[in-house]
Amino acid sequence: MFIADAQRTGAEVLDAFRHDAPYLFLGAAFLTIGSIGIGLCALRRKFDALMVWLGVFAALYGLRLWLGASLLQLGAHGGGFLGRWPAVIDRLVPIPAFTFFRYAGFLGKADKHPRLARGSNAIFLSTAAATLILGPWSAFADISAITASYLLWVMLIRSLRNREGDREFRVVRAGLLFFLIFALWDRTIGSPFHSNVEPFGFAVLLGCLGYVAARRTLNRDVELGEIQKELELAQSIQLSILPGAFPESADFRVAARYVPMTSVAGDLYDYLPMGERQAGLLIADVSGHGVPAALIASMVKMAAISQRPNADRPAALLAGMNRALCGNTQGQFVTAAYVHLDAGSGTLRYSAAGHPAMLLLRDGEVSEIAENGLVLAAWEGASYEEHAMPLRPGDRLLLYTDGLVEARNADGKLLGEEALQAALVRTGRMAAEEAADSLIGAARQWGKSQEDDLTVVVCDFIPTEAKFPPTSGIVSVPDGD
Repeated sequence: MFIADAQRTGAEVLDAFRHDAPYLFLGAAFLTIGSIGIGLCALRRKFDALMVWLGVFAALYGLRLWLGASLLQLGAHGGGFLGRWPAVIDRLVPIPAFTFFRYAGFLGKADKHPRLARGSNAIFLSTAAATLILGPWSAFADISAITASYLLWVMLIRSLRNREGDREFRVVRAGLLFFLIFALWDRTIGSPFHSNVEPFGFAVLLGCLGYVAARRTLNRDVELGEIQKELELAQSIQLSILPGAFPESADFRVAARYVPMTSVAGDLYDYLPMGERQAGLLIADVSGHGVPAALIASMVKMAAISQRPNADRPAALLAGMNRALCGNTQGQFVTAAYVHLDAGSGTLRYSAAGHPAMLLLRDGEVSEIAENGLVLAAWEGASYEEHAMPLRPGDRLLLYTDGLVEARNADGKLLGEEALQAALVRTGRMAAEEAADSLIGAARQWGKSQEDDLTVVVCDFIPTEAKFPPTSGIVSVPDGD
């Protein structure tokens, strides 16, 4: 009796293996494909919705084939908790499938009809949980099938609407047709060889979906490559509008550093040429980041060039730039500061438009020089005032954008103006070039990550002559226009 049972069990296992062999192979293939798709996204450290959801879809279907194998069901004695899992997977498989279709645009845009997506997923999850807890009741299968059929109908209508112009819709429609025919064959006519053909239809569908996912991923990578090339070109163009080295001067040593947060940025600095013993230094910061800010920065450059006749009158220069920019910046604003230095008279004139105050390092102490008016491009009738004050041999001036003081450390604390002033004091014995590097380095060392563009302009006054008028206080001079 025992030997007969063992022989019968061995025969059943052999028959089950013969029956399951192609499905076990397909299940392993689907699991492998799904794992590779998800793994590639993980290696690229980039979430690709199409590849991820296609991978989950393939892996779940492959797992369903393995859990539904006769060999496993023999071990589970045809039922019990383990025997419920194939039906549970049946209820879960539509979730990644229709999420893939949704992100691919076959059910509408990914952000369109969110309630439909959430509602259908809730139905699939609920029927899967109920099947796991209560068993594979036919009612659960019917609810899941009706929901899936409705979504398939929506997708079929959309594919018919796009049949003329969209190759991807035609490919997916062909794959769905194969899969549905094979699935209906199993559920109605059945195979004379007592084997399921649906998994082979799924293999065709998976190939079609994989074609769509791979094609879109490749196209997106090509587009990103083109965008990167355009950004590199834009970066080179933007760098070309920044001045080179400050013209050789017997009185001034000027160094500038520009570190954009992205490929292109909205920070700008410029030198306005004048006489041998004069210098005009401009710094500006466009609100926002990236390409829009960079385009407006180029407009700021042109506005500054147009005001060269006012290079020795900072308030008039900013007023002219403001008039040129108003109405042309698409709602974005510009902060700016300009200083005119005259070694012959030993004076500086300074004016600003909503920009951080210029810092003066003199005899080891830092003071702020502030004269701020309205930001540029906000109001065409804005006027500006300027400060005039004496220069002394050894003075160091610092113009900078707010990214420097707004650098944040790991605790979220800003670098702040006091720390910047302390860093400026530490550069007292450095040359201008070394000082500029040191100030940028202090901000980058403080910040856990760069969150804004960084620009500094350092100017040292080292005159050839030391004949200046007596020291006087700060004088406010109105716009000369």
